[in-house]
Amino acid sequence: MTELQTGKFYYAGSWMAPVGQDRLGVINPATEEQIAEIALGTEEDVNRAVASAVSAFESFSRTTRAERLELLRSVRAVYEKRYDEMAHVITSEMGAPIWLSKNAQALVGRGHMDGFLQALEHMEFEYTNLAGDLIVKEPIGVCGLITPWNWPINQIALKVLAALAAGCTMVLKPSELTPLSGLLYAEILDEAGVPPGVFNLVNGTGPEVGAALSKHPDITMMSFTGSTRAGRQISIDAAENIKRVALELGGKSPNILLDDCDVEAAVKQGARAVFWNTGQSCNAPTRMLVPAAIYEQAKEVAKATAEATEVGDPAVDGRHIGPLASDIQFEKVQALIQQGIDEGATLLAGGTGRPNGLNHGYYVRPTVFADVTNDMVIAQEEIFGPVLSMIPYTDEDDAVRIANDTPYGLAAYVQSGDPERAMAVGRRLRAGMVRLNGSDLTWGSPFGGYKMSGNGREGGEMGIEDFLETKCITRP
Repeated sequence: MTELQTGKFYYAGSWMAPVGQDRLGVINPATEEQIAEIALGTEEDVNRAVASAVSAFESFSRTTRAERLELLRSVRAVYEKRYDEMAHVITSEMGAPIWLSKNAQALVGRGHMDGFLQALEHMEFEYTNLAGDLIVKEPIGVCGLITPWNWPINQIALKVLAALAAGCTMVLKPSELTPLSGLLYAEILDEAGVPPGVFNLVNGTGPEVGAALSKHPDITMMSFTGSTRAGRQISIDAAENIKRVALELGGKSPNILLDDCDVEAAVKQGARAVFWNTGQSCNAPTRMLVPAAIYEQAKEVAKATAEATEVGDPAVDGRHIGPLASDIQFEKVQALIQQGIDEGATLLAGGTGRPNGLNHGYYVRPTVFADVTNDMVIAQEEIFGPVLSMIPYTDEDDAVRIANDTPYGLAAYVQSGDPERAMAVGRRLRAGMVRLNGSDLTWGSPFGGYKMSGNGREGGEMGIEDFLETKCITRP
């Protein structure tokens, strides 16, 4: 892998020295050792990057669909060439096991591209409405993009590729915990021939660089993925200039097991989905709702699944889970596990502390709580670790009530031996994505949620539409 430009930012089509001298270490969460040091941006760095994007918007916004399709295909080809580099970077900076980085974390950068390409090929950017007026969909302007650390390239691809497809220019601030994948992505876009100023990157913290983007008068739209708290602040900052704000925030997704499901298969699949990526997925099915008739069996299967889940070095190939991404996340998850114990939930597996034999690194024990009530903190707060809460329910109506009794509405899951019954329950759930019997979203399907899980959708045609404005031109 080539040495990344960790001490510089990318704007105006070149790698530029930062204005200030502040630096931040990038920590490998498996070893707790520093693997790189990045420059931290200032408001002036943001101003320069935004000026570059403003300058490029006039020409790039006028590109044709065919030109943007050609550009995206070029990005895809370069990404494919550097695919293994991306997988290894993600493993080193956020701790995803290398098998997961290769088969999911890096894969999404290619998969989302395919969804956007298909959408862009079929979208209508101009049409005549029933009144005879011309409706034009055109790029919204210069966009500020802020992405998280848990699926770094997933969120970068969903925002950057949608903006490119729409004809927008942009400034990206990746998470300061996982900046290396963002720097590599900037190299990929540069090599693919993205015109100078169309894509720009400034590393830094949320309060400094993120706030400067949100408040900047020349930024027309903010697209953010992360915590609900940060999303609220971005909305406040953006309100001064009446920006469009698209938010993909937290979740506390229910997984309803109906009494006719295959209990062993449903519980194993549900628990593994929580432990996968060490629980660091906003759409993880962390609340398992189980009827009394199968509750005892479900507890046994969940306990056995947790105890069979191996934890180990992410650099070593194998189907184990790795560490949490940072010391801050480690301390948060430890505190919430202890909170669950203090609240009186039954600890079936795991608990506080590191797994046996792992004395350093931000590793945690796959944990299962039973006899959880939906008013407990561990049932309402997003833990973002490999922690499953099992909640009993009385009947189908009770399950739906519990499932919807959360401030979030990102994803929901239903397991049943009867597909029509699963569909009927799924229709009653207040969530942006409902997955029946182990199904998943396809590339191009809309990703996003209700309530405090955010607004707007990412992926495919709806993801591109978020970056478009609507113009109505009347005819005499």
